[in-house]
Amino acid sequence: VQLQASGGGLVQVGGSMRLSCAASGRTFSSYVMGWFRQAPGKEREFVASITWSAGSTIYANSVKGRFTISKDSAKNTVYLQTGSLRPEDTAVYYCASTPLGSTKYELWGQGTLVTVSS
Repeated sequence: VQLQASGGGLVQVGGSMRLSCAASGRTFSSYVMGWFRQAPGKEREFVASITWSAGSTIYANSVKGRFTISKDSAKNTVYLQTGSLRPEDTAVYYCASTPLGSTKYELWGQGTLVTVSS
């Protein structure tokens, strides 16, 4: 059972980038998939989440209106489309999963670095 994050890289301020999280090893239909990020010297923070079955989404205030989380059930993949990127969005982005109804994310991907350059 694993989550594989990809899609990070270097992008200019105002640009966009799509991150992917490929899930494998089990059925995730009763899970919530989340994206988190950790900037250098800072605590890890929640970015967005989506319920695998209903597609309900939640966003952190800092990314609302700029980022979009989505899923492709056929590919067992969750995406984070980022936009209007700012230097403060620079971080390692992680995807994670938690059973529906739980608040503790128990499976984590390896992280992908997004660097926003001014």
